[in-house]
Amino acid sequence: MTRPRTPKPRLGRPPSTDSADTRRRLLDIARVAFAERGFDAATNRNLGQEAGITAGAIYHYFGSKLDLYAAVHEDVRGLVYGRLGAAAEPHSTFRGKIEAILDCSHDMNKEDPSLAQFLGSVRVDMRRNAELGASLREAAVDGQSFFDDIVEFGVRTGEILPADRVRVAALVRTLLVGLTDGVSGSVTAQSTAIDAIKLLLDGALIHPPKKRAAAASATPAANGRATSARAPRGAAAHN
Repeated sequence: MTRPRTPKPRLGRPPSTDSADTRRRLLDIARVAFAERGFDAATNRNLGQEAGITAGAIYHYFGSKLDLYAAVHEDVRGLVYGRLGAAAEPHSTFRGKIEAILDCSHDMNKEDPSLAQFLGSVRVDMRRNAELGASLREAAVDGQSFFDDIVEFGVRTGEILPADRVRVAALVRTLLVGLTDGVSGSVTAQSTAIDAIKLLLDGALIHPPKKRAAAASATPAANGRATSARAPRGAAAHN
């Protein structure tokens, strides 16, 4: 993502005419900063400088850095889950919805890598900062419910057995967290991983092993039988 241009810092409360623009700029700048540096390393001073306001002026928009982080998290979740839901909604199968979600995730990552990077950093920051973790835990549960609903849809269509809903939900969560945390830094690597997931869902990625072991174990016995069969003929010819 290209960073917004840094305007000259301005003192005091901003005029109402540009208050919404400054708040929007703060959210965008903070998303990139938190994604790259994490909650603790991203300071209000640096954020204010990049937004063109003083560190103290940030408090006209957000009560604390924790409130700013929570606002960025809500903003990103609203954008990401809104687009994922819109992408999945037209499809009438679990397989179709998952494929649409994968493709939409890839499109968003190409458009703005800081979205996936921020969501990945949230999991790290929540483990490192107890106050932050407690503040965002409910939102994290709400995010998981989005994918649980997709799994329940698959149960209703008969694509997923009721007894497997927990396993499939865990698989979906693992795959999508892996896409975010593991390969979102490379568009090519993410595309490769998404193609692999689709093949895996179709049962076309991993195949049963060839029966090489059985064939190999049968060869010595076959050779032994052949040798035994040839021996009398050789003996008779010699005699």
